[in-house]
Amino acid sequence: MEKMKRAERMVAITQMLMSNPNVLTPLTLFAERFGTAKSTISEDLMAVKGSLLLSGQGRLETISGAAGGVRYIPEISQEEATRFLSKLAERLSEKGRILAGGFLYMTDLLYDPSILRPLGLIFASAFRKEEPEVVVTIETKGIPLALVTAEALGLPMVVIRTGNKVTEGSSVSINYVSGSSRRIQTMSLSRRALDSKRRVLVIDDFMKAGGTALGIKNLMAEFEADVVGTGVLVEAQLTLEPKLVEGYLSLLQLRELDLSGGRSSVVPDALFLKRL
Repeated sequence: MEKMKRAERMVAITQMLMSNPNVLTPLTLFAERFGTAKSTISEDLMAVKGSLLLSGQGRLETISGAAGGVRYIPEISQEEATRFLSKLAERLSEKGRILAGGFLYMTDLLYDPSILRPLGLIFASAFRKEEPEVVVTIETKGIPLALVTAEALGLPMVVIRTGNKVTEGSSVSINYVSGSSRRIQTMSLSRRALDSKRRVLVIDDFMKAGGTALGIKNLMAEFEADVVGTGVLVEAQLTLEPKLVEGYLSLLQLRELDLSGGRSSVVPDALFLKRL
């Protein structure tokens, strides 16, 4: 292969790192791939590191020693997160998103990769310092949201089922009160899905009263897991009633809901932005 110029090599290195976030890559791999000395690769990585920081796309983490290397940590700047959430809030406030029963239609946005990826980065940036070991969500529209968060953190994801599945094997089940319907429902998790005493990050798409989040917390207690954080995309703040859980963070808040006019008012959560 024809030897690359330094600028071309740096672009290739950046692409390799960003294509494999949270993966430790040894310098010898780069040296062999591009046919150059490790000292030269180190200089290239320093330049790439500065470029990533200036562009707000993340940072490089260097691990020294024989088994060391470099790892790309994807992040999002507070400025970019603020702009993104403001635009998303505007879209969720558009007329026609209110469904029968007072629900907010979000499915089109929760399955859009261009929207999901920034949301995953925002959650990851807010909770990375809590050092979670696994991302947990429930069998709802929050699955893609939890998946991109797990990817940004480099963690596995576990999905809690809304009922028992014979294909899951032995499982732990609990009853909980759904915040939206106020009905008693069941959630379950296979005993093989989650090791005991793990540090868990809970991600969900919507919180009304907090019944589902409380149910997940109680289920995690059955696995002796430590819930180190709970993040939700949209939190309903339509009443003064306190939520059934504490210590959660929401990206957006639903402040008003006009059923007759078909309009809603969604705004970014200022407290969450301060966490970034």
